[in-house]
Amino acid sequence: MRCDLHVHTVHSGAADLLVLNHVSRECYSQPGEVYDAAKRRGMDLVTITDHDTIAGALELAGRDDFFVGEEVSCELEGGRVLHLGVWDISEPQHAAIAARRREPERLFAYLAEQRIPAAVNHLFSPLTGPRRAEDFHLALGAVGLVEAQNGMMPPASNEFARLAGRAAGLAPIGGSDAHTVARVAHAFTTVPRARDRREFLDGLRAGFTVPAGGAGSYARLTADVLRVFAGAYRENASKALRSLPDLARFAAIAPALPILALIPLATAIAYLKEGWLARRFFSQYRATLPSVGTDPTPRLMGPKLALGGEP
Repeated sequence: MRCDLHVHTVHSGAADLLVLNHVSRECYSQPGEVYDAAKRRGMDLVTITDHDTIAGALELAGRDDFFVGEEVSCELEGGRVLHLGVWDISEPQHAAIAARRREPERLFAYLAEQRIPAAVNHLFSPLTGPRRAEDFHLALGAVGLVEAQNGMMPPASNEFARLAGRAAGLAPIGGSDAHTVARVAHAFTTVPRARDRREFLDGLRAGFTVPAGGAGSYARLTADVLRVFAGAYRENASKALRSLPDLARFAAIAPALPILALIPLATAIAYLKEGWLARRFFSQYRATLPSVGTDPTPRLMGPKLALGGEP
């Protein structure tokens, strides 16, 4: 069975990308639209993982082919943040997670006690801010799954997560990290031989997972940000604006056009920063591993990545 384990909706909050952070939500997809897109693209099961809320997921709860998920912002000392995917949770469990997300040890203990499937998402991405080497070891030692196929991350970022997860003995999963309906099910997780939701979730807990699908690219990131910008315009444009004649409407929206023109530049900066910092973070992590022989790099990275190339 297949499920996209990382999907956002309109409930995920404000955008955190340069240019859009003051004028836009992170996502404008409605839960029902996400569900329909996932099923249309071959997903057997559906979940929603909004940031620190299950409001969108509860709109679909109760369907036989749906389970509630969430992307938890786990806050570390010094303001650093890890993103954790958690699934098959109830409203009381969500409340308990929310009460513990600023206390990592209590949060991880609760997830283990409740047998809640949990993964560390986009581990080497700068999206969630700075990292220390100990953050990687904390995350990889506290959960059973690692997101190794994120549909919005560059291939190298996914490969770094896969390698670190393998070194730590974690099972890999995949999810689209979709912030628009167009990207839903671009990446997903398969649990072989699972025949229903319960068997899929049992396989997820046991790590019987196979990530699948595509990775991100500059073109996909730019296209999605433009779609989010269009969603922001639709949300913020009043009925009065939409009723204006074409010329008056253009004059009213003209101040927003410079933002539109800046989006390809902003996404280029974000994409380049993603690749550069992911490699830097992975190097930090790799330097803390016990060496085998004189240089642990080829053992962990393989010859191509060790030389600095793309995976």
